[in-house]
Amino acid sequence: MNKKVLLIEDDLQMQKFIIEYLKDYGFDCIAFDQPKDAIENFKENDYSIIILDLMLPEMDGFDLFKKLKQIKNTPIIISSARGDIGNKIHGFELGADDYLAKPYEPRELVLRIEHILKKSFNKTINIGDFVIDKENRTVFMDNYPIDFTKIEFEIFLFLIENQNKISSREQILNATSLDINTKNRTIDMHISNIRFKIGDDSKNPKYIKSVWGIGYKFVG
Repeated sequence: MNKKVLLIEDDLQMQKFIIEYLKDYGFDCIAFDQPKDAIENFKENDYSIIILDLMLPEMDGFDLFKKLKQIKNTPIIISSARGDIGNKIHGFELGADDYLAKPYEPRELVLRIEHILKKSFNKTINIGDFVIDKENRTVFMDNYPIDFTKIEFEIFLFLIENQNKISSREQILNATSLDINTKNRTIDMHISNIRFKIGDDSKNPKYIKSVWGIGYKFVG
């Protein structure tokens, strides 16, 4: 399992502490305090997870979050003193995998990282009528292959991995390689195509339910 961590934190004392603590658990942590430096490094390197502070110089953490997701869909844990419910909701709406409000026990950070990586490391998902091979980007339904496009696969995988949770259109957008300016109706069109390919009736869905005014939920 790749245990390379990108830490973006402008508190250098906190940065050093996290690096040393994660090292004790076998993680290779590379840290930056400047958002632009972090972005350039992220373009050239692969990380298993990102730990992102929100209060950064020159760029708000949420704006940096969006830029990172546009480059690669790497899991992100937000680590911030901005622990109010409004910031947490916004973080999860953008597609954050977790949100830790400072101060927190460093052991909790390790446990949450390990939980996310374990979920990401499992390359095959068996759920209901479906078998999803994440590495080869294939979906089988009752042993028959489903011919999804790249975007359809990304959306379907995101819904599957968030089974029984309501996923907003914004969350779906940020979890896929769709352009950040994609309209809601385009996402709805992709959902419609997915439903057609898996034989799901939008009026009486077995797998993907619409949640009025919010988004969708996989329940199969």
